[in-house]
Amino acid sequence: MNSTSALFTDFYSLTMAQGYWKKEKRERAVFEMFFRSQPFNGGYSIFAGLGTLLEKIINLSFSDDDIAYLKSLNIFENDFIDYLKTFRFNGTLWAMDEGTVVFPHEPLLRVEGSLIECQIIESLILNTVNFQTLIATKACRVWLACGKGQVMEFGLRRAQGPDGAVSATRAAFIGGACGTSSTIAGKIFNIPIMGTMAHSWITSFDSEEEAFDAYASIYPDKTIFLIDTYDTLKSGIINAIKVGKKLALQGKNFGVRLDSGDIQYLSIEVRRLLDNAGLKNAFITASNDLDEHIIETLVREHAPIDTWGVGTRLVTGGNAAAFNGVYKLAAIQKKDGFSPVMKFSDNMEKTTNPAVKQVWRIKDKNGSAVADVMSIDYNDDELKEGKNYYFWHPSADYRHFQHTIEGSAQPLLKKRIIDGKLTEISPALAEIKAHAASDLDNFDPTYKRLLNPHVYKVSITEKLRKLKLDLIQKHLGNRAQI
Repeated sequence: MNSTSALFTDFYSLTMAQGYWKKEKRERAVFEMFFRSQPFNGGYSIFAGLGTLLEKIINLSFSDDDIAYLKSLNIFENDFIDYLKTFRFNGTLWAMDEGTVVFPHEPLLRVEGSLIECQIIESLILNTVNFQTLIATKACRVWLACGKGQVMEFGLRRAQGPDGAVSATRAAFIGGACGTSSTIAGKIFNIPIMGTMAHSWITSFDSEEEAFDAYASIYPDKTIFLIDTYDTLKSGIINAIKVGKKLALQGKNFGVRLDSGDIQYLSIEVRRLLDNAGLKNAFITASNDLDEHIIETLVREHAPIDTWGVGTRLVTGGNAAAFNGVYKLAAIQKKDGFSPVMKFSDNMEKTTNPAVKQVWRIKDKNGSAVADVMSIDYNDDELKEGKNYYFWHPSADYRHFQHTIEGSAQPLLKKRIIDGKLTEISPALAEIKAHAASDLDNFDPTYKRLLNPHVYKVSITEKLRKLKLDLIQKHLGNRAQI
């Protein structure tokens, strides 16, 4: 495993860390990462990036070059610099399973450790989880839009830099992509690599037919003809059929790729011409700046497309620039245990939920998800099957519902790192992908539709609501005395 520079953090994390050091604030703390709203105006997100994050955290350190750079800033004292020389994360981290379907306000992960180590890893957590969760969610939306068909991730050349490209491929695979055009990501993550040909291959030959014939002779088992270089219907498909018939005589199949023009009209005409030529097994791939909305429309209009190549709008997040995950202090250790803390705001949606928390997924007797509920951990606030509860809106207002747990109540946060060491080896990417698909099946289709999805219930227990209201009242009382 490669070491990760602990300089991968916002500068204020280091200045605060030195402040904690100078003020001898050695108490342990609990931070939680959560997000406030769904990207893409959607109804769900797919939690991704955990495997990447865990590897980075356990290998986090300041190299000699890092230490020399910090010294050169003339901001940090020598004793604190000496502390950083041997810095390692020695805390504990809980997280949901990677690939889990997640919702706003609930902790996706929580970190317990010294204030310093919790603060230093903040940026690493947010950078890793925010980006991969955004892309995994986008990929899942595309995958569902095409009816859980074959989605190829083609975004390497449009991604935000090398690391963005590799991380996007990993996340897209979790979200539903079946393969990638990125050779390096294929090697790193054991993801199937796929590709067709570029227009430059075709234009480098004297004729389109010659280009197709040459490619088919080299790759007879993996031939996909790009048919829009000159004219899709008057040239491309005609030459593809000529060469395709030669492949058919060898018992080989092939495909054609549409990368421009009216994809719906062209796919129908291309399918008709292929069928008329007796090439009914030949398949059609579509690309050209696709996203979930375009794909859903093409599927609804019965465009005969078999596979989808999605690039720019997948690996960049399309119309959502970022995932809005945040990292907030939830509790700090006192003499008698962890004391809850919370951020107050005039906007109740930005007021955090205090205390060390667990997240429970409540399912009915058929296994369908009903609600996610936050409870106080380290407290008699466990949710049990067969009991009746009042669950409250996380903003602690009047909204609530009553529910008897007839199915199951599953705790979602599990220990992944204890005292700086992994509790187990992270699952293979294929297992994470399978979990995402399986978990998604537990939710009603109304939560997964693209237009005006139903809002899934995320709630807090009565005990957590009471604690929050008590802290709010205490804050208001203190403010009134000023």
